[in-house]
Amino acid sequence: MPSSNEADHNPPSRLTRVLGLPGAVVVGVGAMLGTGVFAVWTPALNYAGSGLLVALALAAAIAALNAVSTARLAAALPVSGGAYAYGREVINRGAGVVAGYAFVIGKSASASAAALTIGFYVWPENARLIGLIAIAVTLLLDLRGIHRSVRVTALLITLVVITLSGLIASWWITSERPPVALPETPLATSGGWAVIGAAGLLFVAFAGYARITVLGEEVKNPGRTIPRAVAWSFGVVLVIYVAIALMVLSARTSIGDLADAPLETIARASGGGALVFAVSVAAVLAAGAVLLSLLGGVGRTLFAMGAAGDAPRVLARVGVGTSSPYVGSMIAAGLAAILVLTG
Repeated sequence: MPSSNEADHNPPSRLTRVLGLPGAVVVGVGAMLGTGVFAVWTPALNYAGSGLLVALALAAAIAALNAVSTARLAAALPVSGGAYAYGREVINRGAGVVAGYAFVIGKSASASAAALTIGFYVWPENARLIGLIAIAVTLLLDLRGIHRSVRVTALLITLVVITLSGLIASWWITSERPPVALPETPLATSGGWAVIGAAGLLFVAFAGYARITVLGEEVKNPGRTIPRAVAWSFGVVLVIYVAIALMVLSARTSIGDLADAPLETIARASGGGALVFAVSVAAVLAAGAVLLSLLGGVGRTLFAMGAAGDAPRVLARVGVGTSSPYVGSMIAAGLAAILVLTG
């Protein structure tokens, strides 16, 4: 039987608190370091040019403020549902319901995009079929409990980080590269508006830190763990993004047009076929990690809404032995699958 001190740190939960700090950090990094890191750099560079690092700093600052606010809400209300739960508790029921359904709809669309990304990389001619298979595999993992999903996410993200580190090292080591120059669209002529546009794009690449808070009822000692996990995951991703931004600026000077898949273009210029293949695989793995995060978040938001009576009560059912909100998870997967078939 837990001591009173343990009970204070682990408030009552409808699920099972199994995630410690490492697991929560994995959730945050897995949600942020997704498909955006493989695609956002070319449009952001086209907007900001020499102001890319400024745009990245601006996006990071805004995301950090948002992350701190979200982490404080999660520490005060360590329950499932994230924005739905906070809106319902702090504002009113209507605000929570709107936030909840907006999250479910938006993240279901994002999950379908992640699934289709996997499909287009693995088998372009049958991208929808592969996307549906990816959703089915993700659902099976989610139904086995959050700890299984986190273990798989940790493996996927480790491989992604290793690949990105290898790409960055290869770019700077394989041959002499020109110093980071100032490409077109200097700040003096853009008036800063282009940098703001680029910051908006780069902000999306940070999206995902709040996924930790959606799992509020599955985190141990949430009042302490969630804020620290948000800070650690945000810091890890920021370091990676700064390293990639410096590489992208150098590559733009050396290569010119980086096309729609900038990291693959850089890999082709610095390491050849094997490195290009590794980057493509990393994109699939990153999309898989995002898909795990998104479906888990949607399922737990539906669970919270069902438990509070703002959605059908059946959504609040929890699997015996797994503490997984299996009905919510299946509905989340079904929504994503419908969008894969029609979107």
